Amino acid sequence: MSIAAFKERAVILDRSDPLRSFRERFHIPVLDDGSEVIYLAGNSLGLQPKSVPEFVVRELDKWKTLGVSGHFEGDDPWMPYHELVRAPMAELVGGLPHEVVVMNSLTVNLHLMMATFFEPRGRRRKIVIESDSFPSDRYAIQSQLRHHGLAPAECMLELSPHSGSDRLETEEILETIERHADELALVLLGGVNYYSGQVLDMKAIAAAARRAQVPIGFDLAHAVGNVPLSLHDWGVDFAAWCSYKYLNAGPGGIAGCFIHERHARDRSLPRLAGWWGHDPSSRFEMPHEFDPTNSADGWQLSNPPILLVAALRASLDIFKKAGMDRLREKSLHLTGFLREMLSSIEGPFRIITPSEPEASGSQLSLLFQRDARSTFEALERRAVRCDYREPDVVRVAPVPLYNTFSDAAAFTGVLNTLFQ
Repeated sequence: MSIAAFKERAVILDRSDPLRSFRERFHIPVLDDGSEVIYLAGNSLGLQPKSVPEFVVRELDKWKTLGVSGHFEGDDPWMPYHELVRAPMAELVGGLPHEVVVMNSLTVNLHLMMATFFEPRGRRRKIVIESDSFPSDRYAIQSQLRHHGLAPAECMLELSPHSGSDRLETEEILETIERHADELALVLLGGVNYYSGQVLDMKAIAAAARRAQVPIGFDLAHAVGNVPLSLHDWGVDFAAWCSYKYLNAGPGGIAGCFIHERHARDRSLPRLAGWWGHDPSSRFEMPHEFDPTNSADGWQLSNPPILLVAALRASLDIFKKAGMDRLREKSLHLTGFLREMLSSIEGPFRIITPSEPEASGSQLSLLFQRDARSTFEALERRAVRCDYREPDVVRVAPVPLYNTFSDAAAFTGVLNTLFQ
């Protein structure tokens, strides 16, 4: 099928899209001439919901008129403000409300979780990670190992695809956990790999870790708001994520954490404590001894940044109206359409994101045999916003909340012109 035919088909698909109106809830970046860019970078920074100023200005006005009294007075007082996003966030990750808390940034939360769940003892000192895990995760794990007096080169058990493959095979992950069970102190993996876009079988991996009696955690930066999650039912011990990608909470948006209820209500667990994690019923009595809140809130360090939580509220309100099931249905259709178009053109690239629906989300990673960076730069000059990852991948993310089939067709058309 020609690019022109794909574009005609995209128009028809957009007309029949039941979620098409949600695009109007977001600000699409525009050029100097007023035309919209082709924005396919939601896996890096989600677009701003138009309702964000309403939510944020409301809190600014409260600060202006109430001052410090805003912590306890007015609509939605600040002291329990983070609780307003607890239920919608728990719904997105498949957790119970008391298992979820928004706080800090992603890497801070990973450190907090490892302070609790990484307890090397005897032979059990190793951490399973992906060889191509996001650098921040790798740095956090390395520093945790060194903090315990352990050598990362000896205690990081890295999972790599077979030679000639772009993906981690579930069977090999499970076999690695089983074979090294008596050496493992933690399994910490990205639920969706940032580079390839592969969605791991988190349910099977969590079950394997539970059988081996090894704590299991996931970095869900590229998973939350992208693919369906059932963290509670899967028995995951903990997870952490950011909110500025698919969750559209703005650059540096507040992060989130899941702690399974078998741990969230265990006050005896070791943790790095802070005042805001103390039981709120006695927090302002300023006790000398820490008494953690009986939920995931017990891992909080400080009061949350209200303006960042307000921005997140705006996005979660849109997610609630759209529904994750409908978003996933559109995502599979939209990304599949883009894959079909990309497969129809001749260029020096191949798609390394798995094609199976259960192993992919709203991202296609294009691995270039040559000219990856120059191709990305050429796309940028032509008003396409995607992103580039060293050494040779261009990531494209058609986000179902605001991207259209016509966006996907326009991107493919621009890319195709670069190879003519």
